Amino acid sequence: MTMKIDVATVMTAAPVMPVLVIERVEDAVPLALALKAGGLKVLEVTLRTPVALEAIRAIASQVDDVIVGAGTVTRVEEFAQVRDAGAVFAISPGSTPALLEAGKTSGLAYLPAISTVSELMCGLEAGYEAFKFFPAEVAGGPLMLKAIAGPFPQVRFCPTGGIGPINFMNYLKLPNVSCVGGSWVVPAEKLRQQDWEGITELAAAAVAQSNEPA
Repeated sequence: MTMKIDVATVMTAAPVMPVLVIERVEDAVPLALALKAGGLKVLEVTLRTPVALEAIRAIASQVDDVIVGAGTVTRVEEFAQVRDAGAVFAISPGSTPALLEAGKTSGLAYLPAISTVSELMCGLEAGYEAFKFFPAEVAGGPLMLKAIAGPFPQVRFCPTGGIGPINFMNYLKLPNVSCVGGSWVVPAEKLRQQDWEGITELAAAAVAQSNEPA
């Protein structure tokens, strides 16, 4: 019933992947619709709130033409939980041997995270060639990703952490960056106020900026 999707599709369907912290289930569907209207259709719902799985289920069942996944996956058992809720991808803030192994058999497109070259090499040994780079800004930012591209040109990244409207294009311009993750398109106050139009405008602005010539 849930569509099968690969990591490359998740990472290339939109330039920005909104990182969503949803506190109220009733916000899930209108938020997804607002982001979709602005051109962002890959949505990472973090498992940081008690309603996260319900939010994923609501979006997956009620919003067409979006790709919904789970972020902050830190335990092996969460793969099954988010898949059963309707998620088609999972993202972790780091990586462990257990998560890397479970990700391959989870039935989900899985994006583990790295912040060092050694972690990257462990991920490559486990069969992965796409990673979240987290926390991007404090782990070396664009300069770190440029350095990594030398010995590992085949690896693709979704940097997340400290990224916003001022600096996200510094990442998207890099050849080894497929998309960026960030929460700036869904400011907490706009979500609290259910300002869906304002969120659509921020999403559309991010898409427009990403399409500007370098």
